[in-house]
Amino acid sequence: MKFVKYLTILLISIISIKGAAQKTERKGEFYFSWGYNKEYYTQTNVSISQPALNNNFTFKNTQLVDHPGWDEALLTKAISIPQYNYRIGYFLDKDKGIAIEINFDHTKALFKDNQTVHMVGTYNGRPVDSSFVFSKTGTGTSQNYYYLNNGANFLLFNIVKRKKFENISNSFIDIDGLAKVGIGPLIPHVENCLFGQKNNQLFQFGGWNTGVEYALRSTFKKSLYLEFAGKLDYAYYYNLDVYQGKAKQGFGTLEFILNLGYTLPMGPKREIKK
Repeated sequence: MKFVKYLTILLISIISIKGAAQKTERKGEFYFSWGYNKEYYTQTNVSISQPALNNNFTFKNTQLVDHPGWDEALLTKAISIPQYNYRIGYFLDKDKGIAIEINFDHTKALFKDNQTVHMVGTYNGRPVDSSFVFSKTGTGTSQNYYYLNNGANFLLFNIVKRKKFENISNSFIDIDGLAKVGIGPLIPHVENCLFGQKNNQLFQFGGWNTGVEYALRSTFKKSLYLEFAGKLDYAYYYNLDVYQGKAKQGFGTLEFILNLGYTLPMGPKREIKK
């Protein structure tokens, strides 16, 4: 009889432990995503200082364009050549929906070629206030281009708030809205030629940016997700390298982003709320 009693106690204990294990979950949630983007820029004033050349002038209201790259045979080149982006984040508490996120956009901002540029200030020690065609195809001192072509490179450290749309979510798919806001450094790759004089192409710390983003995320079976986002960013660059001098500028960006990501539970365990 004692054997039966002890066996019964053991079975009850196993069932209780199993039941308790089934009622726990991880408190946090890690996620990572990769995708590509499209940008639209505001006009920008670019101020150039070249003391050794007696130059201190500004290109007024210049037009910027992006260079997506993903529309040019995406699968035939390295995935990091087109305008890409990634997100790495962690939800501190899934119920509260608060996360911290590293948010990086490899964006490209180029002076539109063959545009008419208004130049004011001092050039070769003389006052200047005139317009000319800014063109890469020019020769000698008529050759001009100004690129953040290997990246205008927006890096943000974001705070994220998630809202789950319960009425359209089910056991197969979860639909969430994520609002994000952040600030961070700029790490541009600077490539330019002004009046036939080229700079030394390089990556550099080049200023600061701040942005807000809203994303719609569709998560399949609690793991793989597709995310579409719209983002507004303002970037201010300074000390950008030009031939024997520096440049500074600021511009706003409207950005559209499509990412594929993966999410998984992480962090301490807790009981599942009924």
